Amino acid sequence: MSTSKPVVLITGTSTGFGRLFAEKFARNGYSVFATMRGVNEKNATRAESLRAFAAQNSLPIEVMEMDVTDEASVNACIGSVIMKAGRLDVLINNAGFAYVDLMEAITIEQTKKIFDTNVFGVQRTMRAVLPQMHKQKSGLILQISSGAGRVVFPSFGIYCASKFALEAITEAYRYELATSGIDCVSLEPGAYKTEIFGKIDRGDDAARLVPYGAMAAVPKKLNEALVNAAGNASEVADKALEIVQTPFGKRALRYRIGSEGLGVPEINKVTDQIQAQLLSAFGLAEITKQVSSSSATA
Repeated sequence: MSTSKPVVLITGTSTGFGRLFAEKFARNGYSVFATMRGVNEKNATRAESLRAFAAQNSLPIEVMEMDVTDEASVNACIGSVIMKAGRLDVLINNAGFAYVDLMEAITIEQTKKIFDTNVFGVQRTMRAVLPQMHKQKSGLILQISSGAGRVVFPSFGIYCASKFALEAITEAYRYELATSGIDCVSLEPGAYKTEIFGKIDRGDDAARLVPYGAMAAVPKKLNEALVNAAGNASEVADKALEIVQTPFGKRALRYRIGSEGLGVPEINKVTDQIQAQLLSAFGLAEITKQVSSSSATA
């Protein structure tokens, strides 16, 4: 069943930004496929709530099962979306989570777990959607990153590491897809009021904190400070819609949103300049330069 509406697939829509994105895009003329894991299990109530919301408001939202840590689940879901809709215009990689603790308390298993969702999950979804976007010669991947992908806080180290990796993946894809009519963009929110703060876990090896003295209290203090500074999450949904509605060739690589800049816009500006010099030095400036879809060749 094809659709004339632009098609958006969103990961991690059970709560937080993902749920807000689903509502925002459906209200603004998009056909939305809202994915989450455990639609018939752990997230059954949330899945049903989103379906009921869509029905009550006559909105084009279809809730689907997808676990970004499972390649078969990712491929099955995205294949089904393409079969139903006939196209896929936007992928919003929103699924992710955080640990707050000193690095030594984070176990290897926890490190693998956060990278499996925040990093490998992104690569899985992108590899699944890109063949269709190449076929269309158009598309947008919007990564929900973080200011923590550009600056580092003590006790947020493993989360920052995952978001730094996401930033590198996003930038590399941006360059490599430049001649394909496909865009890859990073949205870097600051602290916003979503359920993520209630989901943040500590390290599993608390015994490692004993030698740290006063530093061991930093994770709790920092998390409380971020909660107190958190803004209205609807701002992030508004910005995501604005980015998606911006034409190819006109989008920035990175968008920072949040009342506390914390130097992130300045970092982005400097790295843009350095990357431009790097690409030019290796003769890659022209091939990585995006052109608007109106002038792009097929």
